[in-house]
Amino acid sequence: MLHPYAQLGLCVGGIYASFIVWALCQERLSTTPYESIAFPTTDKFRSVLFLNTIQSSFCAVSALAFLLTTKSRPGMTWSALLGVPKSTGRQPPVLGVEDLKRYDRPLVTPTRTSPGHLLRSYAFISLMASLAAPFGFLSLSYISFPTLLLGKSCKLVPVMVMNIVLYRRKYPMHKYVLVGMVTTGIWAFMAFKEGKKKGGPETSSLLGLLLLGINLILDGVVNSTQDEVFSKYIIDGPQMMFFMNVFSTLITTAALLFPTALTPSFLAEAPSTTGETYFNALSSALSFISTHPSVTFDIITFSLCGAVGQLFIFVTLSLYGSLTLVTITVTRKMMTMLLSVFLFDHRLTFGQWSGVGLVFAAIGMEAYESYKSKKKKKSKV
Repeated sequence: MLHPYAQLGLCVGGIYASFIVWALCQERLSTTPYESIAFPTTDKFRSVLFLNTIQSSFCAVSALAFLLTTKSRPGMTWSALLGVPKSTGRQPPVLGVEDLKRYDRPLVTPTRTSPGHLLRSYAFISLMASLAAPFGFLSLSYISFPTLLLGKSCKLVPVMVMNIVLYRRKYPMHKYVLVGMVTTGIWAFMAFKEGKKKGGPETSSLLGLLLLGINLILDGVVNSTQDEVFSKYIIDGPQMMFFMNVFSTLITTAALLFPTALTPSFLAEAPSTTGETYFNALSSALSFISTHPSVTFDIITFSLCGAVGQLFIFVTLSLYGSLTLVTITVTRKMMTMLLSVFLFDHRLTFGQWSGVGLVFAAIGMEAYESYKSKKKKKSKV
């Protein structure tokens, strides 16, 4: 048995290593031209759907392996292992103090026990997540990676809005203050950027922000619906991770197989430098990989790091709760952004650094408020 500090260090190291490499691979895949072995040209990898399909399949397999390793017991059914309730209904288990520490959420009484409703909820979450990912990936063609990272660090805004709009939830006043700080930080980051010489930077920047905005709104729908599912069912994070990635793989595979000729032009992938056309996105991706084999390593590394990183996140949440996890992920995002700035030669002005500091100060305040709230709940147990 590992010492508690060694165990925490392993979780921190796993999250840092997995998602720093994952994020750098994402930037490389979206911005770096790969050399062709068939033509004297270079081209960027454009198949976001293929990339998401590989990653979701890796994540599904990883989640299932984790569940089989940690939860499987003799005589346990697959439905119990995967957290699917029986169709006849079931009584929720009684959770004690240790359970509250483990799951970091209050004792809930599920209001639904239908497996069909749970699976439909998983499918809806997966659909929204599958739609969100391409917008984030495509936005990198118009905005810098640090801008994307800073925007993705502001999920509090869309999650709050979607929870209010979709599920009529209410928030304390400090949450709205945090939203104001985050919004101001994002504005400062974009407003104080260095000017470019020529070539329509405003149009490109606005288009990139629009794509990022759509990505964040869909992410807000995903996270608010996840909260709703957790409030209705007694389930574990890895169980949701498994089903979300299974449904995501099915959805993106269907999209990969959809004929290119029937795909609307605004949804179609950008043409390759060779001008070739393909029957569907799958044949296009496989053709690119066959003529640009160096991309294979980046795709596998990206998918594997995403899968391993998700598992470390769920393990950390189970062992240490949300405060520790938020602290780790916030500092990880900061380190990833700084690595991107230095490795890919992004330049930030003083005003932009001020915006970065304001956003992460807001996230730190949110972690502190979460800690106070959690401490108050424990004192009442």
